[in-house]
Amino acid sequence: MVFSSYLFLFFFLPLVILVNRFLSLKASNVFLLLASLLFYASGEGLLVLLLLVSIFWNFSFGLLIEKAAHKEKKLYCGVAIIGNLSLLAYYKYFAFLVDNSPLAKLITEQRYSDIILPIGISFFTFQGISYLVDVYRKEVPAEKSIVRLGLFISFFPQLVAGPIVKYKELAAFLSHRVTSVDKTVEGSMRFIRGLAKKVIIADTLAIVVDAIFIENLSALPTTVAWTGVLLYSLQIYYDFSGYSDMAIGLGLIFGFRIPENFNYPYISKSVREFWRRWHISLSTWFRDYVYIPLGGNRQGQSRTLFNLCVVFFLTGLWHGASWNFVLWGMLHGLFLILERLSSFEKIRLPHLLKHIYLLVVVGLSWVLFRLPSFADALVYYKSLFSFSATGDWYSYVLMTPYVWFVVLIAIIFAAPILSKIAALFSVSLRRLNYLPLLRYVGYFCLALLCMMELSMSSYSPFIYFKF
Repeated sequence: MVFSSYLFLFFFLPLVILVNRFLSLKASNVFLLLASLLFYASGEGLLVLLLLVSIFWNFSFGLLIEKAAHKEKKLYCGVAIIGNLSLLAYYKYFAFLVDNSPLAKLITEQRYSDIILPIGISFFTFQGISYLVDVYRKEVPAEKSIVRLGLFISFFPQLVAGPIVKYKELAAFLSHRVTSVDKTVEGSMRFIRGLAKKVIIADTLAIVVDAIFIENLSALPTTVAWTGVLLYSLQIYYDFSGYSDMAIGLGLIFGFRIPENFNYPYISKSVREFWRRWHISLSTWFRDYVYIPLGGNRQGQSRTLFNLCVVFFLTGLWHGASWNFVLWGMLHGLFLILERLSSFEKIRLPHLLKHIYLLVVVGLSWVLFRLPSFADALVYYKSLFSFSATGDWYSYVLMTPYVWFVVLIAIIFAAPILSKIAALFSVSLRRLNYLPLLRYVGYFCLALLCMMELSMSSYSPFIYFKF
């Protein structure tokens, strides 16, 4: 079940909101946990058992870690983390590890080709690990209610594609939260924004992107190849940030405040700034649970650079069991290291040049992210810099006036245009007593447009579902 489906929008979500409205806090926690498990089971079937195993595992070890003596704390925490990572390693990386080891000759592909990657396993595994580490560090008490911890790990708005939420960010809402008409309205508008990003922008761009990246890559004219880079950069941003907006909006409706995951990353002027704005919950997780424990930047420049390499290697690997993802992560790490060594952010260059630099680096790295193999990526890079005008222009047939309009809208709203306009005319806008009504009408029309798009589109899962 995906957020952008009629089953979710017109049956599951309204029913859950309606029933939850009449429940006490304890009953609401139980109900939302069951609804979350049903939501996951509707798409993953019996793999929901893995989610239950994760809940019981982290709940049990959280209590053990809190009650144990210091030496035992380390042991229990280590065992608990290894258990989480073992689950992730088997389902996500087993085939990759076998293919890249001497075992490849001993194990037939049939023995591991049937392993199904559970949707969202990277997200709920990382949430479980962060909870255990925070209990070990005594930053949070161990949760005494398996229902509350189960809801934290499985809460359906952010279960399958984040944001990656820390227990301490939701703990207060698990014990006390308030739902209101104002929060429901605010959350609904945020959800509609996210839905529009997905079905109007990302899914429209996906048609052209798929055509470009599936074509004969060696026959792509340079213009078409760069068009593919531009459109995929926009597609993945609107697809993923759209999901995050929907998750945050749903959280508000149910009384939870889920942290932001994006802050206009494409307006960045360095790779370092980009990672402060892109997938904020993931970069924060690696900072708190990998980079800082490794020593951060406190042990000299050489160790700092090593720590950055480790973090971005793991960041790439987290995204998928493929060398392309590893190279994608290491490429970002390389440029971040070069920026650190050159004090790039302090160099006096026109902001436009720094901005172009960031867009080119990120855009070129998305090629590794989008294509299945390094060989395909090399062919695509060759097309990007061949300066050829001959080849397969078929994908441009799909660039209808409507698609061009969507591209323009996507480029404009990748920057905080509306907030700047609102700030510029803030005094005048506050005087308009009917401005709230105009907002509601605008969002209602946007929701209708989303429904029209959904009625004409086929099933289109979110890009980050596969992670």
